[in-house]
Amino acid sequence: MATTTDTTATYEAFLDHVKRLHYVGDAGSVLQWDQQVMMPSGGTPARAKQSSALSTLHHELLTDDRLGEWLDELDDADLDPEQAAVVREVRRDHERAVRVPSDLVERISEASSNALPVWEEAKAEDDFAMFADTLEEMVELRREYAAAIDPDRDPYEVLFEEYEPYLGVDTAEEVLTTLRDELVGLIDDIADSDVTLANPFEGTYDDDTQQALVEDALSTLGYDWDHGRLDTAPHPFSTGTQFDARVTTRFKPDDPMDAVGSTIHEFGHATYTLGLPQEDYGTPLGEDRDLSVHESQSRFWENHVGRSRPFWDLFADTANDHLGTDASPRAFYEAANTVHPDNLIRVEADELTYHMHIILRFEIERDLIRGDLAVADVPDVWNEKMAEYLGVRPDTDAAGCLQDIHWTNGAIGYFPTYTLGSVLAAQLDHHVRADLGDVDALVRDGDFAPIHDWLTERVHRHGARYETDDLVREATGESFSADHFLAYADEKYRDLYDC
Repeated sequence: MATTTDTTATYEAFLDHVKRLHYVGDAGSVLQWDQQVMMPSGGTPARAKQSSALSTLHHELLTDDRLGEWLDELDDADLDPEQAAVVREVRRDHERAVRVPSDLVERISEASSNALPVWEEAKAEDDFAMFADTLEEMVELRREYAAAIDPDRDPYEVLFEEYEPYLGVDTAEEVLTTLRDELVGLIDDIADSDVTLANPFEGTYDDDTQQALVEDALSTLGYDWDHGRLDTAPHPFSTGTQFDARVTTRFKPDDPMDAVGSTIHEFGHATYTLGLPQEDYGTPLGEDRDLSVHESQSRFWENHVGRSRPFWDLFADTANDHLGTDASPRAFYEAANTVHPDNLIRVEADELTYHMHIILRFEIERDLIRGDLAVADVPDVWNEKMAEYLGVRPDTDAAGCLQDIHWTNGAIGYFPTYTLGSVLAAQLDHHVRADLGDVDALVRDGDFAPIHDWLTERVHRHGARYETDDLVREATGESFSADHFLAYADEKYRDLYDC
C-alpha cells in the first residue's frame, strides 16, 4: 500500500508531466494565432514543420507510458477533491489518445489535408458530387476513430464527447429537439409580422473607423488590455491563457454591427480565459471546462449584454460618434436583433435562427455517422430541413450543404456546442439577475464589475474541477436546462416583432 510520501512524490511527478504537456499545447496555440493574424504568407512551410513538431511532442507526452503508470498508481490514492479532478481529466484524455492507433491518426490527418482543396473546388463549382467521395471517406474514418475509442457505444456519442465530454449526447439531442419544436413557430410568427426593425446604417464604414469602435466596446466592457490584444482575422476567434487572452474580429464595410457582435463574442471567450485561476495554470484546474461552457461565456456577453437595450442606452452615443450616425439607442437595439429567416448562411445568421442551422447540421452528421443517412442524400435532406425549419430552400450546394468547412477536418460532433452554450448563457443570465438585482441598471451605467465577479466566482475560478452539469449546478443551483433560453427568446422577440 502506497504511503503518503509515495503518493505525494507520484502526484508531483505526474503534475510536472501534465504541466509540460499543457505548455507545449499552449505554445502550439500561439503559433496558430500568429499564422492567422501576423505571419507573412511565405512563412507557411516553416510554420507547418514547427506546428507538426509541437503536435507530435504533445501526443507523445499525452500517450507516454509513464503517464499511464502514474495514473494507475493515483487511482487508489487518498487524493483531495482537486487532485482527484486533475487525475480524472488527464486520465480521460490519456485513455482516448492511447486507444487510437497512430496510423489512424495519420490517415485522418492526411485525409483532412486532401479534403480541403476538394471541398474548396466543389464549393466554387457548386457541385456536391465532387466532394461526396471525400466526405464518405471522412465519415468512415471518424467511425473507425470512434470504434477505436469504444467499439460498444454509439459512434456519434463518442465523437460528440471530443467537444462536450460530460453532458451526454442524449442531453444534447433532447435540448436541440426541444428548441426545434419550440422555435419554428416563433420564427414563423416573426416572418408573418408586419414589423420592420430599424437599420441606422447607410453607406460603408472603413476598417479604421470600425477598429476604433470595437476597441471602445472592449474598453467599455472591461477588457484587460494588459493581458490581451485585438487583431483582425478572416474568421474571428479568441485564444490564450489566463495571462494572455487575445481576441480577433473582422470588418464588413456595410455592417459595423457584425464587428461589434463578433468582438463582444470573442471578449466573452477571453473573459472566461482570463478568469481562470493563475495559480493552476498548466493543469486542468486552470483550463476551461469544455466548449459548451466556453460558448456560454461568449454568448452571454454577445447576446445578453451586447444585444440588450441597456447596453445600447450606454453605448449609442459612442457608436454615433465613431460612425457619424444619429441613431437612437432603440434603433441600434433593433439593428442588433433583426431576425432574417430567409438567410441561408449559418455564420451570417441572427441570434434566433442560428440554432436552426445548428440543429440541421447536428441531425445530418448524427445520421451520417450512425449509418442512417447516405452521403449522396445529404444535399436533398439539407434542403428539405432548411425548408421545414426556416421556410427557405437553397438554390445551390454552395449556399447549402457545402457552406461549412468543418467536415473537411473531421470535426463531427462539434456543432451542438454552439447551441448548448447559448442555452447555458440564458440560464446563467437568469441567475445573474436573480442574485444581482437590477442588472439592466448596471449595464446602463457601465458598471460591469459585479457581473464579471459573479461569473468568475460561479464559473471561471473552478476551471475543469467539476463535470459540466455539476458546474452548472454549482453556478445556478439547478441542472442544465433549456427552459430559460426558451423563455428569454420568446419574450424578447415577441416584444420586438409584436407577434
